Amino acid sequence: MKFRTSHFALALAGAALATGSVAVAGQNKMVGGAAMYPTKDIVDNAVNSKDHTTLVAAVKAAGLVDTLKSPGPFTVFAPTNAAFAKLPAGTVDTLLKPENKGTLTAVLTYHVVPGKMMAGDIAAKAKANGGKLELTTVQGEKITLSKRGNGWIVTDAKGGTSNITIADVAQKNGVIHVVDTVLMP
Repeated sequence: MKFRTSHFALALAGAALATGSVAVAGQNKMVGGAAMYPTKDIVDNAVNSKDHTTLVAAVKAAGLVDTLKSPGPFTVFAPTNAAFAKLPAGTVDTLLKPENKGTLTAVLTYHVVPGKMMAGDIAAKAKANGGKLELTTVQGEKITLSKRGNGWIVTDAKGGTSNITIADVAQKNGVIHVVDTVLMP
């Protein structure tokens, strides 16, 4: 049965290699054209990813920088700029307005799970739970992880799904898994 857990990790690594998101062994993973350093925190790494400028702006607008720079650990399902672009026109601009800080904070913290959940942890726990893993987010609602094809998806409270496109981006205070769709509580 260890094969299945290893298979998940290999499938994620293979997908990352196919997209050019992982550097050669011994080097740091690449996200958004930037090396991600396991000695830096989530925020310090994210600001260098050209694929996460919207997420970084949202984290700043929500006042979550200090939280995501704290020791954690956290598991962050980090939507890309393209993920935010999938939202209906004007949604991001509306969320970034000061009067919508509470809603923005709820959406962002819905992408964060307490603790550090690497791909192997996700696969093992999902296997032990019939192929699905339900996690409670910092926001308080649940997300569900399940296998789809060669990869894994995250299903939100509204039934929307997001693919994990880059897994296991180690941070000093947790881990990031890059996702291609914004999750909605």
